[in-house]
Amino acid sequence: MSADEQPFPSVWTRPRRQRREQPALSREQIVSTALQLLDAEGIDALSMRKLGTRLNAGATSMYSHVANKDELIELVVDEVYGEIELPDAGDPARWRAATTHCAHSLRSAFLRHPWIVSVLGEAGMAYLGPNMMRLFESLLTAFEEAGFSLAEADQAVNTVVSFVIGVSTSEAAWLTMLARSGRSEQEWTERLWPAAEQAVAPYPRLRRLYAAQRGQDMGGAREDHFDGGLACVLDGLETRRARA
Repeated sequence: MSADEQPFPSVWTRPRRQRREQPALSREQIVSTALQLLDAEGIDALSMRKLGTRLNAGATSMYSHVANKDELIELVVDEVYGEIELPDAGDPARWRAATTHCAHSLRSAFLRHPWIVSVLGEAGMAYLGPNMMRLFESLLTAFEEAGFSLAEADQAVNTVVSFVIGVSTSEAAWLTMLARSGRSEQEWTERLWPAAEQAVAPYPRLRRLYAAQRGQDMGGAREDHFDGGLACVLDGLETRRARA
């Protein structure tokens, strides 16, 4: 059955082709090379033709594993999710520390592969990928063992992941722009700051914020922003858990 004929076209919903002979090219090789290409050149550089050139492989050998570019994106997205450190659900009392560690690992994975934020909405049924399911199962376990019902755990996991993806999306876009500019984060900020301060002059609260932030280490400020926002999310979840 071709990808177009499937009721739900996805690499995760069609049977993996069985081959009697040992193929010269594996799905794992394809995904690994695609990930290297994406990290080096970004999403706009990804094409089946360019990938085939890198692999020194013809279209037939690739399409026997991956039906199209959409399936390839599903696979590389799940590969990135495989880099995330899963929460340790062994101690229910440490659910917050376990969630924090996992959230930082998710953010780090997205910032290592900033192209991912531009394809999350196009990744088809990426949520059926084994690595993504393993991550969500582990988070659900940590929350449920901490005292949340399964429905509450599901809501908590979606809230935490949505926060991390939201912040990481902005950070990835910022870091991608910096990489294209050839300037460091601090250099770019120092050049931008006078214009930014002039723009916020009519807004007293923004003006005070910008004045307080002038000269900050921007990398450290991003870390503090993430930690503070995540703490707000977890404080809210702790309150709901205590009420339950």
